[in-house]
Amino acid sequence: MVEARAFQPAAGPFEATVAVPGDKSLGHRALLLAALAEGESVVANTPAGRDVESTRAATELLGVEYAGDRIASPGISNWSTPPEPLDCGNSATAMRLFTGAIAGTRFEATLIGDASLMRRPMRRLVPPLSALGAEVTVGTTGTAPIKVRGVGLRGASVTIPMASAQVRTAVAFAALAAVGPTQIESPPGFRDHTERWLAHLGLGRIESPTTFVVTPKPVPPLDLTLPADPSSAAFLWAAAAVIPGSRVVTPGVSLNPGRTGFLEILELMGARVIVEPEATIMGDPVGTVSVAAEMLSGIEVTGRLIVRALDELPLLAVVAAAAEGPTVVARAGEARAKESDRIGSSVELARAAGAEARVESDGFVVEPTRRLKGPGKIDAAGDHRVAMAAAIAPLVRGSTVAVTGFDTADVSWPGFDEVLESMWL
Repeated sequence: MVEARAFQPAAGPFEATVAVPGDKSLGHRALLLAALAEGESVVANTPAGRDVESTRAATELLGVEYAGDRIASPGISNWSTPPEPLDCGNSATAMRLFTGAIAGTRFEATLIGDASLMRRPMRRLVPPLSALGAEVTVGTTGTAPIKVRGVGLRGASVTIPMASAQVRTAVAFAALAAVGPTQIESPPGFRDHTERWLAHLGLGRIESPTTFVVTPKPVPPLDLTLPADPSSAAFLWAAAAVIPGSRVVTPGVSLNPGRTGFLEILELMGARVIVEPEATIMGDPVGTVSVAAEMLSGIEVTGRLIVRALDELPLLAVVAAAAEGPTVVARAGEARAKESDRIGSSVELARAAGAEARVESDGFVVEPTRRLKGPGKIDAAGDHRVAMAAAIAPLVRGSTVAVTGFDTADVSWPGFDEVLESMWL
């Protein structure tokens, strides 16, 4: 039987400055780009979570060696044929990015993951990669295992029907090994980390907010320090926003426009948000973010803001329980295809935080009520973002919340619970 982790309400207002772990999305990209490059790269502040560790372990099967922040790779043309399937753990980002990278090799590989990942949609990778000549097959249900056979790729004009940074990146990584340029087009709203990075490295150009052209050249070794992860910082921002008189400061956070949707939502709800841009890393903006509590009001969240805050919807459900008036989330159907059905999970989180909530056809509605005095409970259902959002729920509910399966939070932030509680202890 899985034991529950009990979280208590904060004893009172807090003020804290917290160093958030390195960005998980960028960690996957950095390790894979370093693996594609021939020679030694340096990637500092790589997050310690299980997701990025899955990417590291998979690259080791290809012949990449690690020594602290230093990464030595033979380069993609000299990768070893993996002796076993590449296990991507819980990470859909790793699985999709590896699919694109392996398509540019001359061998065959199989990609697998844990039970949750093996249910995630992967068929969306097949048409755009096939346009380059890649041979990619998925299971009969459109999920993993994925089989990729490296063949000679050719540049092409590729249109992706959804605003998916992971699919765009998979195509871009494959296109780096193609003969001739590749144009990638999709609807707006995706995180454009990869486009900024490849343009910075001289491997492509941004032609419009939705169009990127890959110009194949050997990937140069990297030398960078990853910024802090805004998707992880979001839980600290939420904690500060729901406890009157509280404030948290998070330095060195990625400020990529595709990652700041939750900050905009907090500001729309009434929280005091200050963003101070300070630098760029590989063309991506980085800075300090502070969030302080003010009276929160319910809002409607839909459209492009949904795309830019999709990973934070479970957390939004908890924050909405602390607001005055209902919060409506619409056009969020993609949230059902995450580690859990995050529409259903969001409703359960709002209830655990003491609100009334209901599922809608493509979203959910949270109706705040008075704080409950009795204990609450929630099952993380193998979803790290649900587990971490559940840790915020007692700050709204005003009483203990027991979280079953909280250890899944280690996927992205080992020790998150200790950092959270240290802010007010």
